[in-house]
Amino acid sequence: MSEYRLFLEIRVFEQMRVLKSVERSRLLDSLEDIRLRPEHCADYSEQDSEGRRVFIHITGRFAVKYWEDAADRHVKILDLHPADRTRLSDRPD
Repeated sequence: MSEYRLFLEIRVFEQMRVLKSVERSRLLDSLEDIRLRPEHCADYSEQDSEGRRVFIHITGRFAVKYWEDAADRHVKILDLHPADRTRLSDRPD
């Protein structure tokens, strides 16, 4: 079976760029785990507005929101926010 390809929403990429290197490295390791085994990394799931099953994986202080497109073998990273559910962009500097 072929591996999944990982796609990141551009704002997730921008959020990761400003993290400390240690946090970014841990997050990249988690993204690689998600890419390799998306169905096994979810801590919980919810449905999006289109009825798709969207997964949330908690890694350190972050929640990674993604969905698995099994037909195309893609994992799409939709959002990154602190595990307490507030968005990184909403946090004061």
